Amino acid sequence: MSTIDEHTSGQIAQANASGRTPVVFIHGLWLLASSWDRWGVVFDEAGYAPVLAEVFAGKTVGQVADHYAEVIGGLEKKPAVIGHSFGGLLTEIVAGRGLSAASVAIDAAPFRGVLPLPISSLRSAKPVLGNPANRHRAVPLTYDQFRYAFANAVSEEEARQLYDTFVVPASGVPLFQAAAANLNPWSEAKVDTQNPDRGPLLMVSGEKDNIAPRAISQAAYKKQLKNPGITEFVEVPGRGHALTIDSGWCEVANLALAFVQRFV
Repeated sequence: MSTIDEHTSGQIAQANASGRTPVVFIHGLWLLASSWDRWGVVFDEAGYAPVLAEVFAGKTVGQVADHYAEVIGGLEKKPAVIGHSFGGLLTEIVAGRGLSAASVAIDAAPFRGVLPLPISSLRSAKPVLGNPANRHRAVPLTYDQFRYAFANAVSEEEARQLYDTFVVPASGVPLFQAAAANLNPWSEAKVDTQNPDRGPLLMVSGEKDNIAPRAISQAAYKKQLKNPGITEFVEVPGRGHALTIDSGWCEVANLALAFVQRFV
């Protein structure tokens, strides 16, 4: 049974009809696909066909990865894939399956084998992990929780605006899976870092990110360096986890676009 909604099916059909190289955007927890709208415009104007697929709530990491594999399977050209936060992890999973022509993982959640667990990451995840019952719930963030986890590097006024504009409750399941990934040999939060068909990968880290600080991104980068494909790492100075949606989003979008343009 297909997991693709009518809106996403329309985007797939439009991408195929355009003859352009598609770019699939994968959002993370507490955000919707619409958080990529401005990025879609940038990539469209650069000659690509953006596909902003929505993720169904309550799904596991593996189910969401399979959903995006189905989305990509409907495309006539191998796409570039760009993801943020848990979407960054999913981008690495999809790339590890050999489904992406080029990939950009931004402040990606950790996968099995990535060992650092900084205090700021634990504090950011506490609203979900602090209650085991949240595994099967949609968990909202309070403004203060969002301010610490996402919007610590912007002004109070901008943080409020971002919270009111973008934030939605998020499924607890993926966070519990990521937290237990190194304890579970069968974890779905795992990435094939050595597949020679992975393609070029850019890993982007916000200098002030509290959810996925540099220690996590750097450890994942070192794992990805084992791949024969091109693997690059960029730290964006002065930016937090909201770097894809805050007032400096265009800088990060252009960084990702420049990487994609080198390969597709």
